[in-house]
Amino acid sequence: MNLYPLLKLVHIVAVIIFLGNIITGLFWMKQADKTKDLNIISFTIKGIRDSDRLFTIPGVIIILIGGFGAALHNSIPLLKTGWIFWPIVLFSISGIAFGWKLAPLQKEIYKLTATAENESFDWGVYKRKLHEWEQWGLVAMLTPAIAVAMMVLKLPKQSIF
Repeated sequence: MNLYPLLKLVHIVAVIIFLGNIITGLFWMKQADKTKDLNIISFTIKGIRDSDRLFTIPGVIIILIGGFGAALHNSIPLLKTGWIFWPIVLFSISGIAFGWKLAPLQKEIYKLTATAENESFDWGVYKRKLHEWEQWGLVAMLTPAIAVAMMVLKLPKQSIF
């Protein structure tokens, strides 16, 4: 039996869920912020953190298993195939952005908003944290989105190796 189509399907479905979760997280946080309601903002960032545990982190593992499995099953050289190598680099950048900046910022924003009162809340600190979270969220979203385009178009053909 040829496992390649199954591994490729697993990879693609995991990518869809992974990217969808990132995109919807950014969208819902933007909506929550517009309300200026700390309960809604806190609830939303908690939901984003929960969805990362349920979809983003397992998605990374499934993406890697499906992608590497498909490539290795078809004897595609990972480091010499540009449309695989460069998406791995971009996917890694996304992971670094998530682990180094996004996850800690999400935790900070949640702590900031979870027990705060509107009257004494420092909106300036919150806005700075949110802006930074949005910028790093954009990095975490755009890098895998570009990786998807590279893999679908199979560009570039070769890597630097």
